[in-house]
Amino acid sequence: MEWLARRIFNISRNERVFQRSLAGVPDGPMRRRMEAIARGFSAGFRAALEEPRPVPLAARLARLPGVEAELQVFAYEGAGLGLALLDAATPWRRHRLRDFIAGAGAPQTYMLHTGAGWLLGRLPVSQRCFLSGLDPVLRWIAFDGLGFHEAFFHRDRIVERARPPRRISGFALRPFDSGVGRRLWLVPGPDVSHIAPLVAAFPAGRQGDLWTGVGEACGMAGGRDGAAIEQIRQAAGPHAPHLALGASLAAEVRARAGTPSPITDLACRLLCGMTAAAAAAVAHDALADLPSDGEIPAFGVWRERVRERFRHPAFAG
Repeated sequence: MEWLARRIFNISRNERVFQRSLAGVPDGPMRRRMEAIARGFSAGFRAALEEPRPVPLAARLARLPGVEAELQVFAYEGAGLGLALLDAATPWRRHRLRDFIAGAGAPQTYMLHTGAGWLLGRLPVSQRCFLSGLDPVLRWIAFDGLGFHEAFFHRDRIVERARPPRRISGFALRPFDSGVGRRLWLVPGPDVSHIAPLVAAFPAGRQGDLWTGVGEACGMAGGRDGAAIEQIRQAAGPHAPHLALGASLAAEVRARAGTPSPITDLACRLLCGMTAAAAAAVAHDALADLPSDGEIPAFGVWRERVRERFRHPAFAG
């Protein structure tokens, strides 16, 4: 099954695609950060294929060579893809990812859902069947992972022409666009002036979710200084609450995982007007008493609650 999963998702080929995306870019903080994130993702992916049992896998992810504690979240993202691939390859034993999320991997549930979403970009799996095995609220995060995957490997269509895959429609397009927004932040150079024009080229109804993804990446991946973050906040204009939403969600991811980062704290102070701990509390508290899925899924209600908290210009109160 490990061999089959490696054939389905050729990590070596994708690593070469990643290296080509860095070609000609001089060394700098963002490039080094992207390389470190890619190493963590790849290491987590391979670890899940080689040791999918929940407790041993968690132990292995905690001591991956060359992956600092602060980068373990990205290793868990890779592990989410690895476990999802193994489950897809063995439909008679489709519970590895679910068991890991329910057990030893629970603190990293957000990143596991994100990584699992990459599967939707590689296999024609039933979305309904795939989502049924995930958390009833957080399962939509898988589409965030898919959005990043598609924007990275199919940039011309997804970003330049602003065309999502045909199979993505309805509410799923919203977290998908957040994943696309994460990709817009993750370019190797120091400049962020490219982001606002790219977002503005999308239909108006999609732009808020793109800015949410930019905020997520700003808070999780980092790689740029406070001046760049402030520049992107100014560029977002009326979409600044979406940026704050993304940073708040990133803070909640790290708080639940127990991997605080000065990168996240800087982003939250500038985009949310509060510390990462306070921003994480906003997102965490908004999960309480969510309604059942209706016209808008509970996941959408959760994100809207968080965004509403940051609608005030000063984010005060």
